[in-house]
Amino acid sequence: MQIELTAADGHRLSAWRSGPADARRALVVVQEIFGVNAHMRRLSDHLGSLGWAVVTPALFDRAERDAELGYEAADRERGMALRSKVSNEAVMLDIEAAAQALPAGAAHGIIGYCWGGTIAWWGATRSTSFGAAVGYYGGGIAATRTETPHCPVQLHFGELDKGIPLADVELVRQAQPGVEVHVYPGAGHGFACEDRSSYDPAATALAEERALAFLSAHLG
Repeated sequence: MQIELTAADGHRLSAWRSGPADARRALVVVQEIFGVNAHMRRLSDHLGSLGWAVVTPALFDRAERDAELGYEAADRERGMALRSKVSNEAVMLDIEAAAQALPAGAAHGIIGYCWGGTIAWWGATRSTSFGAAVGYYGGGIAATRTETPHCPVQLHFGELDKGIPLADVELVRQAQPGVEVHVYPGAGHGFACEDRSSYDPAATALAEERALAFLSAHLG
């Protein structure tokens, strides 16, 4: 269901809520560069069906309300343009608002995809609201790899990701030896999105198994 959040600076944004209100474990799920679209809502509902309380904030609301994009080249260009209008500081205010909307008695984690993969990394390094973080193919992680995580982190990358070369993945590994990093042979960017041409069901299943086991282990 759609809800409304209020960030610390007074900005109001929409979010998608899924899962039981009394869950022991909860997740902020962070969108791709394509908004909180049908894929992100399905993913959030899937995690909710597994017993997680989920809040997925609409980070583009600061630039354009209710922006939902597809996966064509023009959609990516529009998504990049919207992202450029939202500062990293504002993003983190919205992430904190989402975290505050999770059940107070639950252990809180963060998981993100694409742009959200980078933001999940920042959720570990720029926030203390989370007990664990998981990032999928975050293109901005290498550039901020020297930041100090405040919680355990697991990262997932596709071997054939044209936007994230394996050299960047190796830089992350070298800078963060305590971070769990997985690379999926033959997988490209967005491999966990069923609406993309790069969708890889086998890699998606393995990554989800690893991610949920990791989050469960660290969130109790």
